[in-house]
Parts: sequence; structure tokens; C-alpha cells
Amino acid sequence: MRYIIIGAGAVGGTIGGRLYESGQQVVLVARGAHYAALRDRGLRLVTPEGARTLDIPAADGPDALRLRADDVLVLAVKSQDTAAVLEQWGQAPVGDGIAADLLPLVCAQNGVENERVALRTFRRVYGLCVWLPASHLEPGVVAAHTAPLSGILTVGRYPHGTDPLIEQIAADLAASVFAAPVVPDVMRWKYGKLLNNLGNALDAVLGRDPDKDQLLDLLYRRARAEGEAALAAAGIAFTDEDERRAVQRDRMDVVPVEGVLRAGGSTWQSLARGTGATEADYLNGEIALLGRRFGVPTPVNDLLQRIAVRFARERRAPGSMTTAELEALAAALPE
Repeated sequence: MRYIIIGAGAVGGTIGGRLYESGQQVVLVARGAHYAALRDRGLRLVTPEGARTLDIPAADGPDALRLRADDVLVLAVKSQDTAAVLEQWGQAPVGDGIAADLLPLVCAQNGVENERVALRTFRRVYGLCVWLPASHLEPGVVAAHTAPLSGILTVGRYPHGTDPLIEQIAADLAASVFAAPVVPDVMRWKYGKLLNNLGNALDAVLGRDPDKDQLLDLLYRRARAEGEAALAAAGIAFTDEDERRAVQRDRMDVVPVEGVLRAGGSTWQSLARGTGATEADYLNGEIALLGRRFGVPTPVNDLLQRIAVRFARERRAPGSMTTAELEALAAALPE
């Protein structure tokens, strides 16, 4: 099989780089300056073992490739870009047919909306729950921050089940410095990850400052409690922290990477790159949506969604909100 990594940023670049290092055929798909750097210089992959440059083929879209019947499309763009990207790739020719009918699509993304959107177009959709701390702040460069594994990537067919193809994909990932459990209920794992991602907006707007830790912890706990209540009201199952820790154990510890500062998570990185958009509508916004549908108040998630979206739109620097600013906003929230 050949893996087409659509969105070769922090997550996609790490997955693609590690697959390539293990001997798999890989194509990295990116845009703008990142694509130009990949095309001209290759992928600079930095991990706890060191830095190296990988000469992986790169493309800037489906028109630059001749898709094959044995290709696997791995979607690793941010959720706000999913619909537009799927429209582009779904109609790409594969022999006498099109990708949406013939090729499998694996959603290696945060949030829980991507698979549902993908299934409108693609006949075969798979979920991949991303536990993969990585950074992408410079064109052509991706850093993975954990060892001995680069991540734990729980996979399964969407909406449920498994099949021989996802077993093979998992085997390829497992040979590429990942753990890749195959489960019949992958969305339960992705909803559990969604609860963890409710703190992404806090990390992005406040930054990592010990003086802000108490406020960060308080608001994250409130956001998570709202999330759990909304999921329970909707009848949606999710994994808890004990279940995640039992899988992770000591196989994926964050360790220093020489020359790379791990400053923040995916939302922080979106602000740092000045992209003008974040995933907040699909993280905190997912909980707000469920709250409105099922009558569960979600004031903290509402607030975090609005703040993160405003930061992105105004291209405000990550970590630039003061504790006093956020405390004033939080003080107005209902208990």
C-alpha cells in the first residue's frame, strides 16, 4: 500500500515520516511554504533520537498525483478544513473511477465530526484516535516529542467494527514506532480524546506559565465536567482517563528534543503560525452543540470557543491573554 498523508503538519508529518522510515511508500501533501520546503528539501523530522532529513515525495493536491487502487488516504488536516479537502480529493480519478468510491480514508484528526462528514462522500471511512504530541512551526520541519513510542494511534472502522484493511494499516503503524490498537468502537476513544482536547483553547490563549496553572486547572476541570455531562445526556460512550492510562503506560513519555521547545498543543500552534483559524468550533464547540441539543449548560466551553476563535481571527499571539483578563471573563460565568 501507499500512504497519502493529506495535511503533513505535526500529526501527519510524524505519521508519514515514521511510516517512510519503516519502509512504507508515502506521499506528503501540504500547501504553501510548507509544501515548497518539502518539495525542495525533504521533511526534516526531529525526534528524541535526533534530527534527519527524509526525501519523501511531496504534492500540493490530487492533481499532482496519479492515484492508485492500493492507496490509503490519511486525512490529517484541521477539522475546519475537512469538508473542502474531501470535496477536492473525493472526485480525484483512480483508474476508471474516483477516490470516494475506491479508496479508504483514515481520519487522523482531533474532534468527532470528521468521520461523519467523510462518510457523506467516501464509501470506506476509518477513525484514528490521535495521541501524538508533536510540533510544526517551521516550513519543512516536524518534531515528535515522545519516546519510546511516537504516539498511540487507536484505529477502527467508522461508524464501528474492524476489517482486514484496518488490521493491515495498524500493523504498518506498529512497525513505525507507534502503538496501534484495533478496536470495534473507535469513536468511543475519540470522544474520550475530545474531553482531553477541551483544554486546548486554554493552553493556547494563556500559554504555559506556572503562575496561571491554578486558573488553567480550574477551568479545564469545569470544561471537562460540562463535556462529560453533555455526552451522558446524549447517550454517547467515551473512554475515561484510567482506560487511556492503562493503554499508554510508560510507552509514550514526553522527553526533551534537542533544539526544539515544545511550547504548546495544536491550537497554540495554529495561533503561533497565524493561520487565522482554530479547531475550537469542533472541540469546545462540539460540547456546546451537544449541550444545546440536550439541555445541558456549557458556559465554560462556550467561553473558550469564543475566545479561541477571536484570537485566531485577530491573529493574536498565543499566550497573550493575562490571568486577570480570563478571570474577569470567568467571573461572569454562571456557577
